[in-house]
Amino acid sequence: MIPIETIIAVGIFLITYALIIDERIHRAVAAMAGAAVLVLVGIVPWESVLDHIDFGTIFLLMGMMIIVNVASQSGLFEYLAIRTAKAAHGSPVRVLILFALVTAVTSAFLDNVTTVLLLTPMLLYIAKVMKVNPVPYLIAEVMASNIGGMATLIGDPPNIMIASAANLTFNEFLLTMAPIAAVDLAVVLVLFIVIYGKVMKVEPSEQENIKKTIDQLDENNAVKDRKLFNKSIATLIIVVCLFFIHSNIGEYMHILLPFVSPTMTLEPAEVALIGAGLILIWSRIQPDKIFEKIEWTALFFFGGLFVLVGGLINTGVITDISLFMLNYVHTTGEAMFIIAWFSAIASAIVDNIPLTAALIPLIQDIGAESSAINIYPLWWALSLGACLGGNGTAIAASANVVVLGISDREGIKITFLDFLKIGLPVLFVTVAIGLGMLYIMF
Repeated sequence: MIPIETIIAVGIFLITYALIIDERIHRAVAAMAGAAVLVLVGIVPWESVLDHIDFGTIFLLMGMMIIVNVASQSGLFEYLAIRTAKAAHGSPVRVLILFALVTAVTSAFLDNVTTVLLLTPMLLYIAKVMKVNPVPYLIAEVMASNIGGMATLIGDPPNIMIASAANLTFNEFLLTMAPIAAVDLAVVLVLFIVIYGKVMKVEPSEQENIKKTIDQLDENNAVKDRKLFNKSIATLIIVVCLFFIHSNIGEYMHILLPFVSPTMTLEPAEVALIGAGLILIWSRIQPDKIFEKIEWTALFFFGGLFVLVGGLINTGVITDISLFMLNYVHTTGEAMFIIAWFSAIASAIVDNIPLTAALIPLIQDIGAESSAINIYPLWWALSLGACLGGNGTAIAASANVVVLGISDREGIKITFLDFLKIGLPVLFVTVAIGLGMLYIMF
């Protein structure tokens, strides 16, 4: 007989999930409402609510949002877009490759949505100048954003959640996932050139005219505030450097300040908040202007999700599922295969954030229940699937929705089926390559 508390917890979780997918109610409202019901019926006692919320994830996101919002006011992203367009010298194929590379690298360190939001208008302008179909460029930008986000701890929310739950460092993510992201991006770019090569051709004489038009753009005019521009770059460099050494920063600090313990470490959330505080003080921008632009709905969405998953943990649902899996999965390789493909396919249909939130405690329970399965590779399999699943469909990731929304406003129609035709092959190819590389590593 299934306990009534278990039925209620699962029912609330599934109803909330359905509301998130349906989108008629904002996903943050749905998550918070579901969490509130769990607290109301006593499945998650009020005094334990904070125990279930991963504040490391929330503060890391908040800090990076502040840094990106301040930097965007300087014109940094527009500057990058123009420099990238000039570097292509009027070649449509080079524009595709260079914009994809810039998008991927930027998305590895900054918020994906902000990256595509600021780069897409310039990409559309360049496509218009070249008189080529902008659809391949827009879809390639989306793919590059999702692949690039997989490369680092801070690149995509699922990675932030996984790193916080598994105590993975920035360097571990960089060494494990960045090579996979690099290979996947290279393969995807080759696929795009093969598939769309014919529609990205221009006559040599026309290419020279395109180059002249693009060269007339002045990247310096894109810089709205030179001092803020320089301060933003300096802050981003400091933050990235701190991410590289956050797990052993005490060793470096101890050399300069002997009273600092050489074993001291910084959490990724601390690094983000240090960077946020630094850029706010240094830029002297009124904080209320920046705080208004923080995606508070996203942060409350995360908070509600953590409580919802807490209900499944408290009622033993996660443990029961992990025990069920262990009856059929006997090796680490089998578990990696299931986690990677399930999270990839599911992430193409539903939001990868609640999916990741539900799978994290499942992996933790597998580790607790089985000595035969090493869960360390499973974290990377989850990151692989959750991030790359975003390439599967037009609604699988926030960056996809943003880019398609901008293109629609510009009269460029990319249907769900149009995206699916290229998205699904990219999903299966990139996940297969990534999983193969993980097998080699582990």
